[in-house]
Amino acid sequence: MSKRIIFCVTNDLNTDQRMIRICTSLQDAGYATTLVGRQLQDSLPLKERTFKQVRLNCFFTKGKFFYLEYNIRLLFWLIFQATDAICAIDLDTIVPASIVAKWKNKKLIYDAHEYFPYVPEVIERPFTQKMWRWVEKTFLPKCDLVYTVSGSIAKEFEKHYGKKVYTIRNVSFEREWTDIVKQEKHLIYQGALNTGRGLEQLIEACNGKDYVLHLYGDGDVKQELQAMVSSFGLEKQVLFKGKISPDELWKETQQAYIGINLAENKSLSYWLSLSNKLFDYIQAGVPQVMMNFPEFVALNEPSAFGVVIEDLKPETIQHAIDSLLNNANLYNQLRNNCVALRKELTWENESVKLVQYYHELFK
Repeated sequence: MSKRIIFCVTNDLNTDQRMIRICTSLQDAGYATTLVGRQLQDSLPLKERTFKQVRLNCFFTKGKFFYLEYNIRLLFWLIFQATDAICAIDLDTIVPASIVAKWKNKKLIYDAHEYFPYVPEVIERPFTQKMWRWVEKTFLPKCDLVYTVSGSIAKEFEKHYGKKVYTIRNVSFEREWTDIVKQEKHLIYQGALNTGRGLEQLIEACNGKDYVLHLYGDGDVKQELQAMVSSFGLEKQVLFKGKISPDELWKETQQAYIGINLAENKSLSYWLSLSNKLFDYIQAGVPQVMMNFPEFVALNEPSAFGVVIEDLKPETIQHAIDSLLNNANLYNQLRNNCVALRKELTWENESVKLVQYYHELFK
């Protein structure tokens, strides 16, 4: 019988591209995979996948009461599931995953999508950060397999816990690509509308310019960003597109002229990150404006696919955007490098490592 693996997240399932890729690849490799997340009020019907999907309903939708309620619901749900391994996605699911895995003597896996105790939302609250650092210190060493999204975060885990940590990057599936003639030279941002993403500075950079910016995603600061757009009178330039399916997002990304990949250097998690949007833009052949974070720079240096900026001053962002809009030679060079990298930076290549790690886990 195929080995059974349950993957636990706290978000909606339709738009979690990393987990869709991971569960699909492991299902194709012969594992019976289940992805469990939560049901939101605005959740769209689940798209049919090769793997099993489950949503848990919660009364609370955010804050500490949500995390408490979801963990309790997840704990009781896991107790009644037959499985050979449980994978916690980030620290907010590791407690019930660890309890049930230990009780049932099953494999425990940890997939860190970010350096959780050091994201901006956490480091700004010392007590909350202390709690998550305790959770990490208590449960991560007990895991049978640990992997994360960047080599830099993996090194931090190894330094603190003396445990081998692997890297599975957030690269995209290789998709069919055509040389699309851009009807409009608009900018695209895809991802969470959360604090620390450089979105306030980006909107300010649009003020006084004729940029058109499409924002795809949702998050805690959406209303504040909308108010900011309104105060600048940019309603026709800065467009909030909301959350859409990965397939729809791929189509929209191909139509964009420049990808935006910003974050404030205000947390260790962001500084060490390697975001999935970086690879999505490359796969779509779209040059990007990105931060000077070490993982970004290291990947960009051999064959540049984007313009690196040193800070988030609106004038710095404007200069980078203008260099792509006004310098056709630079733009075409970066775009051609994106196209050349498409075949190399694919999930098809990255997933070979993932499957091998799971094979070794179950030997």
